[in-house]
Amino acid sequence: MKDKPVILIIDDQVQNIELLEAYLAPECYEIIKAFNGKDAVNIIAANQIDLVLLDIMMPGIDGFEVIRRVRQGEKNRLLPIILVTALKEKEDRVKGIEAGCDDFISKPVDKLELLARVHSLLKVKAYNDLMLNYRTELESEVTARTEQLKQALQRIKTASLDTIYRLSMASEYRDEETGAHIKRVSRYSAAIARKMGMDENTIETILYAAPMHDLGKIGIPDQILMKRGKLDPAEWKIIKFHTVIGAKILHGAEAEFIKLGEVIALSHHEKWDGSGYPNGEKGQQIPIAGRIVAIADVFDALTSKRPYKEAFPTEVSLAIVKQGRGTHFDPDVADAFFGIQDEIINIKKQHSEDIRNITEMTDLNALLVQHNLLKKDQRIL
Repeated sequence: MKDKPVILIIDDQVQNIELLEAYLAPECYEIIKAFNGKDAVNIIAANQIDLVLLDIMMPGIDGFEVIRRVRQGEKNRLLPIILVTALKEKEDRVKGIEAGCDDFISKPVDKLELLARVHSLLKVKAYNDLMLNYRTELESEVTARTEQLKQALQRIKTASLDTIYRLSMASEYRDEETGAHIKRVSRYSAAIARKMGMDENTIETILYAAPMHDLGKIGIPDQILMKRGKLDPAEWKIIKFHTVIGAKILHGAEAEFIKLGEVIALSHHEKWDGSGYPNGEKGQQIPIAGRIVAIADVFDALTSKRPYKEAFPTEVSLAIVKQGRGTHFDPDVADAFFGIQDEIINIKKQHSEDIRNITEMTDLNALLVQHNLLKKDQRIL
């Protein structure tokens, strides 16, 4: 903070500057001098000036042009400028006001008038500086508080997503790698949504809603859910009901991601050709979030060990998913999935829990035959 106000005196006549300096120096002002308009503009740009006393009639850049150049920048928009002039015509004063001066003092300068006008404008300058500093401090505080709120919101979101993962695991706790499965399906789904050009709010909602896709499994008996052999028609009817159970559990929520979770729970086993369950919806009848989670869930189920199957290698699983384009899966969703295939594989690697692929079977055709046999069981496809 400066000890005393800084006044810049601009005049091409040395005696005029010395006179003003003699009047102002006893008032404890710091005086800076310039003898032409060009130097004055440079001094103002490079220094913190509190008030300018400016002559009009100078060679080169006159006082009017100095004012116009100084006012171009935001920094000196409120810098007090007093024109010290021998010009008496009204047109000259109007021109000075239009250029941006704040006051006039006529030559020869009266000391008392000079001190009064300088003192008055410096008070205005001090007030403006105070308000500017207050606004700057307030903006800085708002920025800091906003960042704190963003961080707090992010912590809440992270805790919420972790809670969703953990509660969703309750429906699949009997599987060997439920936690990783839930996270992978969630992240696959969000990545596909992003590839399809959805907005960030929708993508985040899908990220939070997708883990709840199989919540209804909590209502399926162990002997059916964990059965190693083929399901009989009665058992198959029961296991399909997990979609309805999940939707009922999530029904009536106010949070958007839980509302979407209800939609996904009910629709993620529907198929593009209408052969899915529970409602046999087809094509665009199936909610887009359900179509997205469907392909994410199937891919992860194929690459994961289940009580009724071993894990399929990634390459085979991708080939199987590709076979389902246009029958099981929405073609646009399938295209988006394969458009980010490398990202999907990276997500799988980042969230794996000792996935054991079939290593003894390397023949792709043999694996596809095994898959076609599993299709009859329908617990994946």
